[in-house]
Amino acid sequence: MTTQLRLALAQINTLVGDVSGNVAKFIGAARRARDELRAHAIVFPELALSGYPPEDLVLREDFCARVQAGLAELAQATVGIDVIVGYPHRVGGNVLHNSAALLRDGAQIARYDKQFLPNYSVFDEKRYFTPGARPCVVTLQGVPVALTICEDIWMPGPARQARDAGARAILTLNASPFHIGKGAEREALLKQRVTESGLPIVYLNLVGGQDELVFDGESLAVDAQGGTVLRAPAFEEGLYTLDLDEQGMRAVGPLSTPLTEEESVYRALVLGVRDYVNKNGFRSVVIGLSGGVDSALTLLLAVDALGAQRVQAVMMPSRYTSDMSLEDAQALAQALGVKYSVISIEPAFSAFLESLKQEFAGLAPDVTEENIQARCRGVILMALANKKRAMVLTTGNKSEFAVGYATLYGDMAGGFAPIKDVPKTLVYRLAAYRNGLARVIPQRILKRAPSAELAPGQKDTDSLPPYAVLDPILHRYVELDKRCEDIVAEGFDEATVRRVIAMVDRNEYKRRQAPPGVRITRRAFGRDRRYPITCGFK
Repeated sequence: MTTQLRLALAQINTLVGDVSGNVAKFIGAARRARDELRAHAIVFPELALSGYPPEDLVLREDFCARVQAGLAELAQATVGIDVIVGYPHRVGGNVLHNSAALLRDGAQIARYDKQFLPNYSVFDEKRYFTPGARPCVVTLQGVPVALTICEDIWMPGPARQARDAGARAILTLNASPFHIGKGAEREALLKQRVTESGLPIVYLNLVGGQDELVFDGESLAVDAQGGTVLRAPAFEEGLYTLDLDEQGMRAVGPLSTPLTEEESVYRALVLGVRDYVNKNGFRSVVIGLSGGVDSALTLLLAVDALGAQRVQAVMMPSRYTSDMSLEDAQALAQALGVKYSVISIEPAFSAFLESLKQEFAGLAPDVTEENIQARCRGVILMALANKKRAMVLTTGNKSEFAVGYATLYGDMAGGFAPIKDVPKTLVYRLAAYRNGLARVIPQRILKRAPSAELAPGQKDTDSLPPYAVLDPILHRYVELDKRCEDIVAEGFDEATVRRVIAMVDRNEYKRRQAPPGVRITRRAFGRDRRYPITCGFK
C-alpha cells in the first residue's frame, strides 16, 4: 500500500422495499463521510438498496427497475467519494445476482456478484439468486481491495481468490442476523480467514429489525496480524472510519466491548420491537399485563423501545386472578409511567358460559373454560388496538410456544410476539438484568411460581415439567434436532422427554398461526424451523 485510504463504514438501518428512502439516507451518509470524515470511500451493507431480505420483491420487474433507478440516483448524488453498495442486480429477464457496485463520480465502474448463496436456517438465497464466479478487485485511493459479500467470507475460497488476484485487503458487505453468540463467531471466523489469506479484512454489517430478524451491526476490522482494530457498537447506527496504508490498518472509529449475553439479547429484543412497530406505522402498542414475569418483561421491552407514552398496559382479571397479581401489575405499570387500565373479563366469561350452558350440560369443566377466559382477553386487547390504531404485543415465550401452552385466538392474538424465541429460563435472566439497570419489576413477580391463573390454584407445573427441566430438553430437540434416545442418554427422564417431544410435535398447527417475533436463538419457530403440520413421523 503506497497511499492512505480512509474508508467509512455505514452501519445503517434500512427499510425493505423503500428504495427512495434508502437512497436518500445513503446520500446523506456519503456526503457526511466525504465532507466531515474526509473519507475516500464509503461502504453500505449487503442488498442495502432493496433492504434485506427483500424476499419475493426481487421477482418483480418493476421493483428491480426501481432499484436500478435508485442506484443511478445514488451515483449522481455522491460525486467526490467512492460508494460501494449492495443491491439485487437483474440480468436480462430472469437472472438475478446478489451484487455490490462501485460507484465513482456519477458512474458504476465495477460490480461483484456473490459467489456463495446461503440456503439454510433463515436464508433462501438460492430461491432468488444465481451465484457469481469471479473475484472483483477494485482500486480505492491506490489500494487494491477485493469485494466479497457475507457468505463468501464464511468460505475459504473467496479470501484466497482475493490474495491471488492482487488484493491488499478484503472488504465484505454483510446482512448477518443476530443470534446468541454470533458476534464472537464472526470475529473468530475473520481471524481464521486472515490467517489463510494473509490479508486484513473489513467486515461491515447491517443493523436494524426486519420482521423476525434483527441485525446487530457490530462491524469489524481485523488487521493482517489477526488483531481486531475496530469493533463498532452493537445495535446502533453510525459511520465508523479506518485508515489503510503500507503500515497496515488503523481504526479511527471505536473498539467497543462485546456485550454480555443478557445485554445483547435484551437490546436485540428492544430493537426488534421498535423497528417492527415503527416501520409498520403503528402509533402505539397494547399489552395484557397479568402480574407474571412474561408480561412484565414484554412491557419493559415496549417502554424501552417506544417510550412510556406509546404503551398501554391492560389488566383483565377474572374470578381466578389473585390479589398479588393485581397489586404487582399495578405497581409495575405505575413505576414505568404507562397508561394502565383494569377491565374485568368476568361479565364476558359469564355470558359465554350462559350461552353455552345447554351445549355443555353434563360435561365436566376442563381446559375449554380456561381457553374461553384467554379468548375473552384476546377480544378486549384486539378491540382496544383496533380503536386506537395500536398493535397488540403478545407475551408468550418460546417454552410455551414449543409445547402449545398457549391459547389460539386468546393469549396468542396480536401483531408481534417480542419474546416468542426466548425460553422461560432466559426470561427470568433478562428480567433480572433489566431490574439491575433500574429496579422496577416487583420482586414477587420474579420469585412466585408461574401460573396462568385460569383455574383455582393453577400452576404451570400442573401441565408442564419444571422449566429448568423443560428448557434443556426443548433446546436439544428443537434447536439441535436430537433424538429422544440421545436426550435420555444425557440424563433426562425418558417419560418426560417423550412427553415433551409429543407436545412439540402436535402443536405445530398453533405455531403456524402465531404472530412473528424476534429471533434470538440459532433456531427459532417461524421462518427458521419449518415442520409440516400434517405429519406421520414420530
